[in-house]
Amino acid sequence: MTWLPDLSLRITTFPDDRALAKKLAADIAAGLRENPRLVLGLPTGRTPIRLYRELAALCARGEADFSQATTFNLDEFVGIEASHPGSYRTFMEQHLFGKVNLAPERIHFLNGAAPDLDAECRRYEAEITSAGGIHLQILGIGTNGHIGFNEPARELVARTHRVALKAETRRNNAALFGGDPERVPHEALSMGMVTILHARRIILIATGKSKARCIDRTVTGPLTPKLPASFLQLHRHVDLLLDQAAAEKLSS
Repeated sequence: MTWLPDLSLRITTFPDDRALAKKLAADIAAGLRENPRLVLGLPTGRTPIRLYRELAALCARGEADFSQATTFNLDEFVGIEASHPGSYRTFMEQHLFGKVNLAPERIHFLNGAAPDLDAECRRYEAEITSAGGIHLQILGIGTNGHIGFNEPARELVARTHRVALKAETRRNNAALFGGDPERVPHEALSMGMVTILHARRIILIATGKSKARCIDRTVTGPLTPKLPASFLQLHRHVDLLLDQAAAEKLSS
């Protein structure tokens, strides 16, 4: 594993996604031992699946205790219930919540089927504030540089908000909807970049060659709303955990 300390974002590379997930899971477990009431921000998507598998294994062995932890997920699709098979809430139940000892009342999620979506966004912000803020925010990154569902745009909305999804993002989520991009909702609710940047610590994980270009732009490019991940450069405590494929343009 290689550390590049001369960049504004701390970068650690791993030989593969399994090594990355095992190390991050061990670090989260250690964080829970140090602070059992840890507030975690969590992502969905393909990248964190192996991480959640490792966390579930640690919990099963008694090496990770989530009983007093609190979680907030980044985003959810608009127009579907939490029980919908394509919802991010269902995804989290399948991959993490149903496999660790998180108390149900400590799991916080956006409701994409809420009758008043603006009020729902305000409710979520208030719950994050009431929890004392997020201690550790785990992030993935889209191939277009989006974080959560903060899509590339002329300007970014600071706080939790409603967003129209790009066609590329909908294609990338088609697996949750029977492989058909047309079935993926056109809108979602997402934490805003300011909400994300208020976390005390941020860890972004990226794996695979398809992420290499946006990772390079995130680290070495200018701050721009056309690449929402670039705003991570503003945070004082961000770690990028990458496999070799995702880091290949940095090493060159």
